[in-house]
Amino acid sequence: MITGSLRSRAVAASALVLTGALALSACGEKKDDSAEPTASVTSKTGADQALAAKVPADVKADGTLSVGTDPTYAPMEFLDTDNKTVIGFDTDVISAVAAKLGLKAAFTPAPFDSVIPGVQSGKTETAISSFTINADREKQVNMVSYFQGSTHWLVKSGNPAKIDIENTCGKKVAVQKATTQADVDIPKRQAACKKAGKPAISVDPYQGQDQATTAVTSGKDDAMLADATIVQYAVKKLNGQLETLGQPYDAFDYGIVVKKDQTQLAQAVQGAVQALIAEGTIKQIASKWGLTSGSIATSKINP
Repeated sequence: MITGSLRSRAVAASALVLTGALALSACGEKKDDSAEPTASVTSKTGADQALAAKVPADVKADGTLSVGTDPTYAPMEFLDTDNKTVIGFDTDVISAVAAKLGLKAAFTPAPFDSVIPGVQSGKTETAISSFTINADREKQVNMVSYFQGSTHWLVKSGNPAKIDIENTCGKKVAVQKATTQADVDIPKRQAACKKAGKPAISVDPYQGQDQATTAVTSGKDDAMLADATIVQYAVKKLNGQLETLGQPYDAFDYGIVVKKDQTQLAQAVQGAVQALIAEGTIKQIASKWGLTSGSIATSKINP
């Protein structure tokens, strides 16, 4: 596993058991169409010719900005009812970035832990998938900040397993593979359990965040930890089946991924993000998807 593929990304929306309403998934469960945002959000000022001029010729040649993403993470990125079209907060943001650069975003879905390697290999020119910016990732790729997230816990309504997030030793906890929650948060908790002479946490790592959410909904696992944006969306969508536990913690920046040697493209993307922040477009996109916090004032490359 490549450390740089850690997502704190921590949680989203194939196997989500939704008794008829939601698709936090890439596998086509039916969702409540009326509950999903439909209005398009576009830049208020259109393409920026100065920023577009910074885009390398080989990138702009076909008029598109290719974007890797793992569409199992609603409301950040997930599949629409046609099971093909990628929608969500992140996809709206990168689409607005591409438009600011005079391009159109073209999405390539992939498993989460293969998205960053896809940029490194040249399969895609960029990637957006709720990637947490960290030092390991910055060694491998350029990361352009655009929003903030945090970690939050999710349990079945009523907390039947009596989860105490300060003492999860011996509990069954679901996480998505290759996330900050799986590879940073849980190991710290395991070490604390061992030091205290308590039973280890029984960790269930899932390929898709949707599968982790399903495991809690079905009662297979006692709890889940993931990004607060994803947890809160799942609670809203599953109509009382789930609830959050405690408060969000460990704030982090999300980053758009650009290949390490593509500094000129990274600068163009950063300029586009900053322009979208300044004109209020990113905040408008956040509002569209029900994200009431997380906006940043300044976009940076490898902050």
